[in-house]
Amino acid sequence: MRNNKRIALRGCLMALALVLSYLESLVPVFWAFPGIRLGIANIVTVYVLYTMGAADACFVTAGRLVLSMLLFGNVTTLIYSAAGAVCSMTVMLLAKPLPHFSGTGVSILGGVFHNIGQTVAAAFLLSNGNLMLILTVLLPVGAVAGTVIGFLAGVLIKRFPQE
Repeated sequence: MRNNKRIALRGCLMALALVLSYLESLVPVFWAFPGIRLGIANIVTVYVLYTMGAADACFVTAGRLVLSMLLFGNVTTLIYSAAGAVCSMTVMLLAKPLPHFSGTGVSILGGVFHNIGQTVAAAFLLSNGNLMLILTVLLPVGAVAGTVIGFLAGVLIKRFPQE
């Protein structure tokens, strides 16, 4: 893909991820467990990872996180989001080349490890190791969300493949 086209596509995908993230923030959270979300912006992350590569996926994700913080959040939300994203992206990048992981499997790992990263960050920032107990709920939720995200990203990858 030509460089100008790649830059423009990165910008469009970052904007799409930002809009999806914002739309999801408008949906009320499940009151019993704060932070439970589907993570629909990660559809874009998985799509970019499989169609454009690791560097583009990291760039689009980092850009979305920073823009989300500047437009809708604060530094604390950036810390939690970045911890989840770094943990998730690292595991997805390690799992993607393995032959026994499909795109959906990679997405499931991403969802689970995103929750682990955010929970560890929260436990560290709040100096409360008991927060790790919430993982008993967040890990299955992350697996379900990762399944949905992986399936939807797979549909997009088939319909809109890159050169």
